[in-house]
Amino acid sequence: MPAAIIGRKLGITRSFTEDGRNIPVTVVEAGPCVVTQVKTAERDGYAAVQLAWGEMPPRRSTRAMIAHDAKAGTAPKRIHREFRCDDAEAGGFELGQVVTVESLDGTKFVDVTGTSKGKGFAGVMKRHNFAGLEASHGVERKHRSAGAIASHGTDRGHGAKIKKGKKMAGQLGNERVTIRSIDVIGIMPDRNLLLLKGPVPGPNGATVFIRAAKRLYKRKARVQAGA
Repeated sequence: MPAAIIGRKLGITRSFTEDGRNIPVTVVEAGPCVVTQVKTAERDGYAAVQLAWGEMPPRRSTRAMIAHDAKAGTAPKRIHREFRCDDAEAGGFELGQVVTVESLDGTKFVDVTGTSKGKGFAGVMKRHNFAGLEASHGVERKHRSAGAIASHGTDRGHGAKIKKGKKMAGQLGNERVTIRSIDVIGIMPDRNLLLLKGPVPGPNGATVFIRAAKRLYKRKARVQAGA
């Protein structure tokens, strides 16, 4: 049965190992979540499990969502997320089942998905790490500009427009980000807390989706296997 849970980023602190090493960690309040839907390939076209988290007053919800969550025997929830799996894995979940942070016990690496901090309109140096133009004597004061785009000004065969994907100034952040293979430093089941090594997408208070890592480097794969 795959391990997955929804949580809220609380902030960053530090954790000390037994040998005295100082590890920066992100504290996440994970769960408890409720299984509000179990999808199968035969009935829905694909196999998946939907988790719900966060209390919500019924007056803030909709009739459709109230009825949907009521089928699982729970009050309306604020956040709903689903993750794909095969029919055999989906069969390990039951409607109305409560998923706690203890489901990640024994999982050493996780993938964390969230929405990054929105930083508004940014130039190419901040957004794409451009070097900027020369700042020597006689150069026009355009040191932070993107430079000429004439070579990309005509997309051959598609009219006079910039080619798709051209790196230019624009909105920075506020996008879906997944950080893979984050080390799990510790679990506190009594407080529904999860300690993850390093940064996690989003500001404090942001909702994050945590799942057992799907792809691991050889070194981490050996650690996960207990080698």
